[in-house]
Amino acid sequence: MNIDEKMKELNIILPPAAPKGGVYSSCQRFAENLVYVSGCGPVIGGEQIEGRLGKEYTTKQGQKWARNSMLNVLAALKAEVGDLNRVKKAVKILVFVASDENFTEQPQVANGGSELLAELFGAENVPARSAIGVNVLPGNIPVETEAIFELKA
Repeated sequence: MNIDEKMKELNIILPPAAPKGGVYSSCQRFAENLVYVSGCGPVIGGEQIEGRLGKEYTTKQGQKWARNSMLNVLAALKAEVGDLNRVKKAVKILVFVASDENFTEQPQVANGGSELLAELFGAENVPARSAIGVNVLPGNIPVETEAIFELKA
């Protein structure tokens, strides 16, 4: 199925690609058909989100922000490659979760982004994944996601 049609069917709207927050490339192509997408946070439409999971926020809220982070990753990817129909699959994602010292549900938070990819590209194409708890993220955001995608030949 066409990814644009799939997104419309699921009522998924990509935000505009976010501007860079420093001296780096939002996306970097390598090995001819792979694209690395730099870390993207959960802010969409100017929403202010600051704090840590397990302190200010719940796992369920974190899942929403992991999904939003993945939407921002996909927006950056689309800006780089022009059309998400060029994506064969997500290869790997890394989800950083700003966490209170006793919070241990980083994998459940990361599911928010993984589930979005499964909806769009199929459950058989979910990527390898790491979910890491950190003390603080840039701008005090609660979640950040980076990814590697394989493009069709």
